[in-house]
Amino acid sequence: MSPQAPRSRALLRAPLDWWEKRDAFLQDGVLALAPAALAFVPTLSGIGGQIGDLPERPASALSVALILAQTLPLAARRRRPAGCLAVVAGAFAAYQALGFATTFGSLGLYLALYSAGAHQVRHRHGLAGVVSAGYAVLALVLDRLGSPQGIADYLAFYLALALFWLVGSTVRTRRAEEAQRRRLAAEVATAAERARIAGELHDVVTHHVTAMVVQADAAQFLLTSAPDKAGEGLSAVSDTGRRALTELRYLLGVLEATGESASAVPARADRAPTLGRLGDLVEQARRSGQPVEFREQGERRAQSVDVELAAYRVVQEALTNAMKYAAGQTTRVQVRHGEERVEIKVTTDGPAASPAAAPAVRQPDPAGGRGLAGLRARVRMVDGELEAGPRPEGGFEVHATLPSKPAPE
Repeated sequence: MSPQAPRSRALLRAPLDWWEKRDAFLQDGVLALAPAALAFVPTLSGIGGQIGDLPERPASALSVALILAQTLPLAARRRRPAGCLAVVAGAFAAYQALGFATTFGSLGLYLALYSAGAHQVRHRHGLAGVVSAGYAVLALVLDRLGSPQGIADYLAFYLALALFWLVGSTVRTRRAEEAQRRRLAAEVATAAERARIAGELHDVVTHHVTAMVVQADAAQFLLTSAPDKAGEGLSAVSDTGRRALTELRYLLGVLEATGESASAVPARADRAPTLGRLGDLVEQARRSGQPVEFREQGERRAQSVDVELAAYRVVQEALTNAMKYAAGQTTRVQVRHGEERVEIKVTTDGPAASPAAAPAVRQPDPAGGRGLAGLRARVRMVDGELEAGPRPEGGFEVHATLPSKPAPE
């Protein structure tokens, strides 16, 4: 294809785009003036709608007025389709009954019928009935005036007029269906966004609140057994609260963003949950009294925002469950960076009957799923896989495999 072809299409498209952006009243005004002007062009005088074949009368001021009455009301065809059709149809009927010559302006009747079918909202069937009755009266009048046409001719012309109404009605139906599809898509998107926000809030609040409860309990115990160390526990509670506020600020920043990547803004990027901040989660769990071993293999590369966040939430949820259901049991966090995938494995020790297996049987909230159920949904959204359950030798394991999607530089 020639390189000039796209440019040519763009040049042809530009006037159409400009026209589509104009006000509807301006567009309809031009549409009304065009046939009104063309009706007085001699070479187009034979083009138009005609019924009755009565003896032709010479043009007069009345014929000019009726021609304008068949065209100029089209300026209101979208705002007042019924009124537009009534005036145009009445002028057309009078023009035919008086036997004036065929004119291009009579095409206004077809446009008025289409507009009524496409834009009339209320009393559509009533309007169609009135128009049909009016046509029947016109046919009787023309017959009494000596029209040579028969029933078949009047019926054929009526069907032609009905066709324009049906075309407009079809366009209206398709527009309504498209609007319904867009409305449903917006509702689905809204529901998905609400679920995403709920999941984010759950991950942030549950993890940090769990850590703070564990740290506060430990500090309370130390107040009586080792008062000199109680300050460290209270300091850990304070640090955890600050981390929670930091993540909540990041989450609010993402929600306030309008089409802008959260990681693209330095202030937000510093607070973004990423693979590089897994060490903070591990350190926080350790300060809560949970023995955690952390090992990272392979070269860590910056991933897309969705993958980074999913990986962070996997470790966060696994550590939260460990602190809630297997407090004091050794937890191992292993992260393996590969060329095609990032693997995360979090295992918590415990006997086969340990309460650490409790997350495996925890059911998601009926309102939308939380915890591991929500985590599985998050991982699936980035084309990853998540397995979680009790180990045969005891304890619990969370294993996630995420595709490696390096972030664009």
